[in-house]
Amino acid sequence: MFNLMKTAILMAAITALFMAIGAMLGGQSGMLLALAVAVAMNFFSYWFSDKMVLKMYNAQQVDETSAPQFYAMVRELAAKAQLPMPKVYIIREDAPNAFATGRNPENAAVAATTGIMRVLSERELRGVMAHELAHVKHRDILISTVSATMAGAISMLANFAMFFGGRDSEGRPANPIVSILVMILAPIAASVIQMAISRAREFEADRGGAEISGDPQALASALEKIQRYAKGIPMEAAERHPETAQMMIMNPLSAGGIRGLFSTHPATEERVARLLEMARR
Repeated sequence: MFNLMKTAILMAAITALFMAIGAMLGGQSGMLLALAVAVAMNFFSYWFSDKMVLKMYNAQQVDETSAPQFYAMVRELAAKAQLPMPKVYIIREDAPNAFATGRNPENAAVAATTGIMRVLSERELRGVMAHELAHVKHRDILISTVSATMAGAISMLANFAMFFGGRDSEGRPANPIVSILVMILAPIAASVIQMAISRAREFEADRGGAEISGDPQALASALEKIQRYAKGIPMEAAERHPETAQMMIMNPLSAGGIRGLFSTHPATEERVARLLEMARR
């Protein structure tokens, strides 16, 4: 419930930021134009994201004949989550990782690398796939698309103001010093909020996955093991397409320090601690 509330508050914050920046830099017409362009760009990504990312990773679809144990695991978890059976894919990558994609539960796909299937126990892999199905159940692709749309619209407004000069809601030139500060800081603020939304959704998927699998400790163990192995095994497809790294159960391109503000995933230690607390309860 806390993560749902946090997501709602952050979505409201990024929307309010867009409205404020729009009124300050672009006026009503500029704000509507930026929003329209951002919606158009992200609508295509939302509608075709599953096909695009699966192709980027050269994912191979499997069924009960080609991968009977893995397919049966996903089918059992999907039934427990009361979800339609998603398409199931395997990616030939040594790096241990997994992701879910698709615009809704009826058009969803889950994928796992050969690396994650090799290093995790069956119990741990079950926890990971339950996490991915929780993303499907919570419609996180839609939430991330909406937040990306708002962040993109804010960046677009800042670019408009840079080239054409900022205008207030009544069409008058904005204060140039204020405009410059807003042009620099607004996209950064939007990115920070967008990443915070992503981290909240990961926490919620951890919780949902633990409930679907009935085994929070297995997911906690899987996360620790993935982090340990991933440090020494680069994920080549993610390095070629860094924009897709946020979809993984663990970001293969993550970094610490101040860059943690822009991380799409929470710290593994905190995720594990929350899962172990669930297990104790």
